[in-house]
Amino acid sequence: MLAGGPSYAKSDNKVPFLNRYAATHAYAPRGFRRPRDGVRAPGRGLRRRADPRVWAASVCTALSPWRTEIGTLTTRTQQQMTAKTTPAQAKENLVRLLGGAESASETAREQVQKAGVPDVDGGESVAKGFLRSLTAVRDAYGKAKQGIEQLDAGQADPFYDGVQSVMNTLTSEYNRSALDTSALDSEELKQAFDEVPECR
Repeated sequence: MLAGGPSYAKSDNKVPFLNRYAATHAYAPRGFRRPRDGVRAPGRGLRRRADPRVWAASVCTALSPWRTEIGTLTTRTQQQMTAKTTPAQAKENLVRLLGGAESASETAREQVQKAGVPDVDGGESVAKGFLRSLTAVRDAYGKAKQGIEQLDAGQADPFYDGVQSVMNTLTSEYNRSALDTSALDSEELKQAFDEVPECR
C-alpha cells in the first residue's frame, strides 16, 4: 500500500512516474537564512472504481502540474527569505506564497480524490495513501501560512527568528508527509503508471 512516511520511494522502485512524484520532496523548504541587511478526512469519497490505466492517468494529470507549481513556489519563497526587503514586505510575500502552495496542494488532492479507486487488489489503500500525503502537505503549508500571519513584523530580529521557527516546522511536517511507494505491490498498477502517456 501507499502511505505517508518519513521518506519517499526507495531507489529500487521501478515505477518511473512514482519516482518523479517522490522527487517532489526535493522541493521541501530549506533551512531559513536571514537577510544579511536587515483537516478534512483524506479517505472520504473513495467509492468509484476505475480502470488502473485510467486512474493512473488521472493521478498523473493532477500531480504533474502540482509538482511544477510547488517547485516554483518553493524557489520563490527561498528567494524571498534572502531578499533585501522590510519585515512587513517579507511577511506579505511569504503569506501569499505559502497560501499559493496550500491552494495548489488542495487542488491536486481534490483531483486525485475525484479519480476514485484503482480497480486492483489493495486499490483503496493506494488511493488513500496518495490522499493522506497530499492532505498532509496542504495542511503543512496552511499551518506555515498561519504562523507567518501571526508574527509581528514591527521588529526585524524577533520577526525573522519567528520565520525561521515556522519554516523549520514546515520542513519537518513536509518530510513527514512523504509518500512511501516502495510497498506498491500491484503489477497491473505499476504497469499503468509506467505506460500511460500522462505519467511519462
